[in-house]
Amino acid sequence: MARMIEELEDETGAIIKYKRHTNGRGLVSPSARVAETAFVDATAYVEAHARVGLDSWIGAGSWIDKGATVGDRTFVGSNVHIGEGCVVGSGVRIGSNTKIGVDAMVGNGVRVERDQLIAPGSVIELKGAAKARAAKSVRAATAYGESQRARRAA
Repeated sequence: MARMIEELEDETGAIIKYKRHTNGRGLVSPSARVAETAFVDATAYVEAHARVGLDSWIGAGSWIDKGATVGDRTFVGSNVHIGEGCVVGSGVRIGSNTKIGVDAMVGNGVRVERDQLIAPGSVIELKGAAKARAAKSVRAATAYGESQRARRAA
């Protein structure tokens, strides 16, 4: 099957090319790296040099900006903007209508409620017992994902 490239014009009049991701049909820059097992909604964008990890979900109208990283098994709700250069860890849940500023970092297992504004350069991490629970949860999800992939391969 041929790859379908779509061309869109940005606010400066430049033409930007995107391909459709196989899982969800979202628009992905050719230089972005999106795992095959990730879901990118048809109305979501993943910009140049961004990365989206295994089994992650990018919701309707969301935008992963240039050079941003979204870890494995991360849920990004609808109408979320993850700013340029942001790093979002594994097992994160970001509620709808949230904006994460440029170069912010959201650590593994963090839950961001809906309608939040995270300032550029911010670092959000779990503390103490919550951090230990999140690490255990991410390890369990990793083991489960590996067993599911092995089962599908067999």
